[in-house]
Amino acid sequence: MVEADKRIPVTEDTHKLLHDLKVPGQTYDDLMRELVQERNRQELAEKFRRMDEMDTNEFVPLDEA
Repeated sequence: MVEADKRIPVTEDTHKLLHDLKVPGQTYDDLMRELVQERNRQELAEKFRRMDEMDTNEFVPLDEA
């Protein structure tokens, strides 16, 4: 992995929250990737939930199309 020296400004409160989420040996990069992946999983789950709630009468079987 290529490391880039980037700065992401956060408030002291946010830094403390992030620090408290880290486990020993985990980098902030690892933590932030984990948080992004979790957010992506939640968004995907929400899309599936909305699809599941859709009225099934909106779909037309292929043999009737």
